[in-house]
Amino acid sequence: MARKKRIAVIPGDGIGIDVTVEAIKVLDAIREKHGLDIEVKDFDYGAERYLRDGTTMPEEQVEDFRSNYDALYIGALGDPRVPDMAHARDILLGLRFKLDLFVNYRPIKLTDQKLCPLKNKTEADIDFVVFRENTEGLYVGMGGIFKKGTPDEIAIQEDVNTRKGVERIIRYAFEFAKEKGRPKVTMSDKSNALRFGHDLWLRTFEEVGAEYPDIEKEHIYVDALTMQLIKRPEQFEVIVTCNMFGDIVTDLGAQLQGGLGLAASGNINPDGTSMFEPVHGSAPKYAGKNVANPLAAILTLGLLLDYLGYSEQNGLVEKAVAEAIKTNNTTKDLGGNLGTKQVGDFICGMI
Repeated sequence: MARKKRIAVIPGDGIGIDVTVEAIKVLDAIREKHGLDIEVKDFDYGAERYLRDGTTMPEEQVEDFRSNYDALYIGALGDPRVPDMAHARDILLGLRFKLDLFVNYRPIKLTDQKLCPLKNKTEADIDFVVFRENTEGLYVGMGGIFKKGTPDEIAIQEDVNTRKGVERIIRYAFEFAKEKGRPKVTMSDKSNALRFGHDLWLRTFEEVGAEYPDIEKEHIYVDALTMQLIKRPEQFEVIVTCNMFGDIVTDLGAQLQGGLGLAASGNINPDGTSMFEPVHGSAPKYAGKNVANPLAAILTLGLLLDYLGYSEQNGLVEKAVAEAIKTNNTTKDLGGNLGTKQVGDFICGMI
């Protein structure tokens, strides 16, 4: 008998709450139809909780997530009443580093060519994934400022790359390609200019890649990658890159598939609890107005289900979202006239 899966849900702030409701509604429909043994528990971490009692993400809660949950589902975080985003930083970055979520997984898949800003590109042309190293690089917060506010001010931001960190994300990309039948892995860096940190990336890519003789290996500088993603995105299958470059390239990819309203992401620890979140912001001014697009949230749910081993159900989610887009059963940003709740109802009906 399969073990019950447990999901912790943090709805977030603003429209994050609205779209998370729809994602969980879809999950409920899937659980009912397919008899999935999944337990869902809500947690109220977010701006309201922070403003009420100063709580962001307690250490004991992180340990509870690590020990007792298979995955976290998190809605968009951000509230103008917390201008320094302290709560969002502690929740998102805190979980990312403390749960060692070293894989940032971003599928880039066009569901309808009318959404693509590129001319003459079809659904078959834009279907690749990006793996971004999620715990190192320029985002670790190492560095400092000397003589701040003076004409002699110096600011240093350190780029941290370890053999362990680089090797495990590159190996994850190759294993994914092998498992999913993707014929090529592309590694993008700037080793011609960043001669220490990215030399490590290039050497590690060559060494790990040699263990996968049946998969084509490609190295490309990140500036050339951005040009090629616009010129000929169909050449890419799996892209792996560092933290900052991945942050930039994945947003470019999101626009190729129709914008952040369709961008889902996973933050993965293959041996532990992983976290899934839509990429878009919290847009507080639209909260509670039944206008937010829930499709990224619903696609993110699909990624979570796939991670838990329910690939068939993820396929149903993807097909339902594609049908919603093709038939204009969407919110206004995608050309439809439905509200947030009505889009969720349509997806549930398709499932």
